[in-house]
Amino acid sequence: MKFGFYTLGCKVNQYETQAMEQIFQAKGHDIVPFDGDCDGYIINTCSVTAISDKKNRAIIRRCRREHPNAVIGVCGCYSQHDPETIASLEVDVISGSAGREAFIEMMLSSLAERKKQCQVDHALSRRDFEILPAGGLAERTRAMLKIQDGCVNFCSYCIIPYTRGPVRSAPLELAVAQAKQLAADGYREIVITGIEIASWGVDLPGKPKMVDLIQAICEAVPQLRIRLGSLEPRVIDQHFCDALSKYDNLCPQFHLSMQSGCDSVLQRMKRKYDTARYYESIVLLQNAFPGCAITTDMIVAFPGETEEEFSSSLEFIQKCAFADMHIFPYSRRPGTPADKMPNQHNNATKEARSQAAIAIAREMNQNYRQGMVGTVQDVLFEEVSNGYFTGHAMNYIRVYAQGTDLHNRVSSVKITGLFRDGLLGELV
Repeated sequence: MKFGFYTLGCKVNQYETQAMEQIFQAKGHDIVPFDGDCDGYIINTCSVTAISDKKNRAIIRRCRREHPNAVIGVCGCYSQHDPETIASLEVDVISGSAGREAFIEMMLSSLAERKKQCQVDHALSRRDFEILPAGGLAERTRAMLKIQDGCVNFCSYCIIPYTRGPVRSAPLELAVAQAKQLAADGYREIVITGIEIASWGVDLPGKPKMVDLIQAICEAVPQLRIRLGSLEPRVIDQHFCDALSKYDNLCPQFHLSMQSGCDSVLQRMKRKYDTARYYESIVLLQNAFPGCAITTDMIVAFPGETEEEFSSSLEFIQKCAFADMHIFPYSRRPGTPADKMPNQHNNATKEARSQAAIAIAREMNQNYRQGMVGTVQDVLFEEVSNGYFTGHAMNYIRVYAQGTDLHNRVSSVKITGLFRDGLLGELV
């Protein structure tokens, strides 16, 4: 039988979709494009904002309209949070954000028996890490390796602790074994992912630290580039930097969650650091990994954010000199404390503040890329784009170059200038 997937949301969702694709294939089924002719359609949902929920509903309705006789299955954070709404959309199989193999069996039995099924657990009761195959079905350049699930930070704007449950960590031996298998399968880079990877190990015997796992993976597959997913700034200390700076295969790109550059806003967000601690993490990383790319996320127009607080945030991001930023206008998420906070901003304010932050982010990104001109970078080439091979340097800046047969090769490139969304270079 043929199955098509549509994935919304974060890298963890992408990882779990790739895992389900592998499981289906191992059972003898075919994975085809979502817009093709399938026996079953699976929508892996996100629920991080109310806008995400709207996108979920739109794609489910469209899928049912275009494929009235197919079996449609929905899983992920939205169905975990609101299975009743999912059921009202003529969905055949409903599962939450766990139990992927059981969900696949439900899809297959629904195809055989044409019956509706729903299985959604209580996320806050989860205690076990769900083991799924790593890697993916795409051409083998970069693979994701999920080391952790769940979050207990309970930021005031976020629903994810309620849809993903508490922290569950992959055993170190399992993660290392999967990394070795990815190397054997021909991948050249591993992205370490999870809902909140800085919390890895808190639920394991002896409470090992995330840095212990990263060291083990770097040593197990020295021929692969290891890239870290989003990090809480509190995990960056001198030990983190001393322990990991000795590994040449650890990518010098660090995505530090920020959300706001103003202490009073951070307090309302219930983030567990202030700007002083955040900046300390940046300085530690820059000293240990000279020239590293530090990237971040920023939410603008959070409830009650004043013009003075927003200006303070803009000053702070300029001080940090990020290599790249993702800017998000605050989006209300029903079920979170922030949704009920006073002084919610209108769309015009959100748009104006977004554009102001984006302008600064673009300038910082251009400055960072300009600083790479004249250097030689090791680039993992991934695809062809308008006559150029394109891939990413260790710091995740996109590089374009002309050549032949570069796919899935790491090549040294002399950077000659800024180009499109990245840099132009020549093979050394």
